[in-house]
Amino acid sequence: MKNSYRVKNKLTLLIVITFSYLGFAQITDQEQIKKIYDTALSQGKGYDWLNYLSNQIGGRLSGSIQAQQAIDYTKAQLDSLGVDEVWLQPVMVPKWVRGTPEFAYFETTPGVTTNVAICALGGSVATPQQGIKAGIIEVDGIEQLTVLGKDKIEGKIVFFNKPMDPTLINTFSSYSNCVDQRYAGALEASKFGALGVIVRSMNLRLDDFPHTGSMSYGDQLVNERIPAAAISTNAADLLSTSLKLNPEIKFYFKQNCKQFDDVQSFNVIAEIKGTSKPDEIIVFGGHLDSWDLGDGAHDDGAGCVQSMEVLNLFKKTGYKPKRTVRVVLFMNEENGLRGGNKYAEVAASQNEKHIFALESDSGGFTPRGFSFDSTDKDFEKIKGWKSLFEPYLVHYFEKGSGGADIGPLKNEDIVLAGLRPDSQRYFDHHHSENDTFDQVNKRELELGAASMASLIYLVDKYGF
Repeated sequence: MKNSYRVKNKLTLLIVITFSYLGFAQITDQEQIKKIYDTALSQGKGYDWLNYLSNQIGGRLSGSIQAQQAIDYTKAQLDSLGVDEVWLQPVMVPKWVRGTPEFAYFETTPGVTTNVAICALGGSVATPQQGIKAGIIEVDGIEQLTVLGKDKIEGKIVFFNKPMDPTLINTFSSYSNCVDQRYAGALEASKFGALGVIVRSMNLRLDDFPHTGSMSYGDQLVNERIPAAAISTNAADLLSTSLKLNPEIKFYFKQNCKQFDDVQSFNVIAEIKGTSKPDEIIVFGGHLDSWDLGDGAHDDGAGCVQSMEVLNLFKKTGYKPKRTVRVVLFMNEENGLRGGNKYAEVAASQNEKHIFALESDSGGFTPRGFSFDSTDKDFEKIKGWKSLFEPYLVHYFEKGSGGADIGPLKNEDIVLAGLRPDSQRYFDHHHSENDTFDQVNKRELELGAASMASLIYLVDKYGF
């Protein structure tokens, strides 16, 4: 009887101690995360870093002088944080230059013209020096080319006018559903004898900003390639309406872009070594390159400075990670993904063990949560942290993709994740002239950095 009483007391004590420990761990996590958010909102450096990247350097197209200036600047800032190591990782990148500003109009009757806003798509060839003037035919996506056939397309300019679907709340899904016309429209239209292509900008808003973006000719011979340009959404609607009234409209456009040989560039990398598990690596970052229109503040200057801020927040809050935490500012996401591929290649050659990778490449808007590319078992563990983010309204956790630059790291042992800000305004700015610093809200940017640091803290503490 006495032994039974003792056993019962010991069990009760064990249960009390266990629940006390769990409660203490939870409180400790809450306190550390609050410290991270408080520090980000009161002592963050990211907004100032972004100001310099945007307003002193500007658009950072791969292979450009501005891209190299951004490399030098971010490396210097990371050096100033007093982390364990900062280095540059060489990578060869494509060099494409836009040239003098593009010009376009449509002609309803001889001598009666209306100018429209266009910009060359990244990687496009130039028009002939005198430009191209021809009849224009509107299509609602690549698949319609086959329906129309060569007889109706040959010798004309193809106008791809499939809009982003406004009914999809996830604007990235809307983007994915129609971006093929931008990426492969010129290649496909050339097979039917088209002289060039004009593509509706990937933008949910009606405005006068044409949005560039990468396009590809695949392995097509250079002399078979046709020029491709984006047209603003307002101009696309005007052109479409005008074509309905007069199908004989002529379209003229001129662009002077050029592709050069590859040049050397760099990924910018910095890390804090883990105290007890330094061989396990947690990597996070964004892409340092941008398009040459605007200054790349949202895409992806914001993601870069948020990622740099994670190291700053760990230093300022005194958190010493158990695992190695590493920031990578990838080069050439926009028109080649060379930086992401090079990083993964080097990591594999050095047998590095990456357990987690997080990317911020969806703009500097209010953070809502994260998407995770993981096993069901790991996702269940991650969902257990969701309540810690509820006080900050950053508790949208879903299975999904991580990010383009970290994608090459994917294997069965790593969890990939992406920061998910509110995306409703993202495509208003994406790849366009109005992706500028003044469109970024300081507080929203800082909340995103704090959210990333908090998730990385939890992964570092508990692992998978």
